[in-house]
Amino acid sequence: MIRALASALSYLVFALVAPFLFFVARTRRGWRRRLGHYPGDPVTAPGPRVWLHGASAGDVLGLVPIVKELKRLRPDARIVVSAMTDSGAAMAEQKLLAQGLCDAVTWVPWDLPHAVNGALKTVRPDVLVLEYTELWPQLIHAASRAGIRLVLTNGRIGERNLTRYRVLFALLGNLLASFDLLLMRSEDEAERVLLLGAPKVRVHVTGNTKFDALSVSVPEAIDPALRDALGCAGERLWVCGSTHEGEEGPLLTSFARLRQEFPDLRLVLAPRYVERAPRVLALAKEQGLTARLRSTPGGTEAVIVLDTIGELVRTYMLATVVFVGGSFGKRGGQNILEPAACGKPVLFGPHMENFVDPVQVLVGRGGLQVSTPVALEKLLRDLLARPDELDKLGKLAREAATSVRGASLRDAKLIAGLLPEARA
Repeated sequence: MIRALASALSYLVFALVAPFLFFVARTRRGWRRRLGHYPGDPVTAPGPRVWLHGASAGDVLGLVPIVKELKRLRPDARIVVSAMTDSGAAMAEQKLLAQGLCDAVTWVPWDLPHAVNGALKTVRPDVLVLEYTELWPQLIHAASRAGIRLVLTNGRIGERNLTRYRVLFALLGNLLASFDLLLMRSEDEAERVLLLGAPKVRVHVTGNTKFDALSVSVPEAIDPALRDALGCAGERLWVCGSTHEGEEGPLLTSFARLRQEFPDLRLVLAPRYVERAPRVLALAKEQGLTARLRSTPGGTEAVIVLDTIGELVRTYMLATVVFVGGSFGKRGGQNILEPAACGKPVLFGPHMENFVDPVQVLVGRGGLQVSTPVALEKLLRDLLARPDELDKLGKLAREAATSVRGASLRDAKLIAGLLPEARA
């Protein structure tokens, strides 16, 4: 009776919000599939099927390393990836479908009985993997009734939401009890799902797979060709990666002052968007600094503007200290785990809203957050005067970045264990 009322309520709520969902830019695509109507089976090859779902582009990014590990463990597995937002679907198409790592990309059905039943009957997954807090009642109940194994990956339950979940579960039944695996990001979050009544034997602390997505394959050694192209001959190198409009000016001003005290200091600026490189070069010359583009042959100019693609990580390997941009403006930060994995001290500004988890990992462990460009300059002046401290911070950063890796492999092994055996 309660579930029948919940189903009726879901249709009522959907009728009220459907106009907004249809016109909002983030959910305009895929409406037939969102309503459970497919032109045919999106998967044509035989094999066990895994459907992984992440809501947004950032959430889908956290699924990418799981898919890679899963395909390595079970090459016969057919992978379907869904998203809630159009940007999430686009991310899956770019990072997975285009790379041949998944068989289909779709949209998660609206949480309506006919929509979820239609999607599940067409896709026919053996395992359905939901991420973070994507606890959709109709989808979970329908999958459970169909005998589909359920997994929550990167499980996240906030302390402030415990009461809300208790009320939800009292009305609709304990959704957590339907899951075969609850793969939580941390011990605290594992304790919370246990408090909510999750079966202890199904709860595992495996970590956050987004760290694997943000981590990079660090080169084993410095690239001598890049070192020569940048004209590095033992000078100290400050690398500012993924900078955005409005950041380069203050960084160049600080560099010009620091260079008066540390004449061997040089600067590499890597704008987030390569097409901005000529503008950044002009800013450097306006400061009276010798400067050139990376693609232009030269010598030991004070400033090099990186205008090539795919060289930033190798440039980090040459750095003495790193600043990661997108953190002094409204961008919300950029990837700070890359330079940390290279064993470099990582400095960044106050706006890291898009990378909260990496900040928590690195602050105090080789990562230093500053409030303003003035504070950044002051900190750099102190660090450059203490090379031993820079070395210590670099080692801490590498250890911190390394310590959070591996969640994707742990999750993939557990998911693979739910799949039916490969047929001969």
